[in-house]
Amino acid sequence: GVAVQTVYFVFRNKRALFKDVVDTSIAGDAEPVATMDRDWFRAACAEPTAAGQLRAHVRGVREILGRVAPIMPLIAAAAATDPEIAAQRPAGPDPRYTVQHAAAKALTSKPDARPDVDTARAADLLYALLSPELYLIFVRDRGWSPEAWQEWACAALTADLCMDHE
Repeated sequence: GVAVQTVYFVFRNKRALFKDVVDTSIAGDAEPVATMDRDWFRAACAEPTAAGQLRAHVRGVREILGRVAPIMPLIAAAAATDPEIAAQRPAGPDPRYTVQHAAAKALTSKPDARPDVDTARAADLLYALLSPELYLIFVRDRGWSPEAWQEWACAALTADLCMDHE
């Protein structure tokens, strides 16, 4: 409902508009605060047990995935067809993996964390099971509710990462 010129005036180019849409979808707001500096992430990592951290972490990730997973096909299509958008992918480690690795580092230091699971393996499990792709398979393709996905992801991760799980 606005003129194209207005969009370009505010965002200057497609790349800036695209970045703003993705960043806002991930964060849930327009505040320039990194995921690892967000209250929900810090509170999850501060949980005294691995099981408690997983419950809080999966809840926070579900909220993000509810916003960002539906636009993942758009992100992939845009990156495949627009070199400016494709160039926006950060060099170096995947930021999503960086977040999951930080969560795994906190988790593996908890008293109920499985001693045979190191930080790298925990990060890999968090990265894979909490991926937007897997979320979309369950929620969009198989018709699960986001809450059902959250319960499953939390139970699966708790079984793999915690000693005494319910």
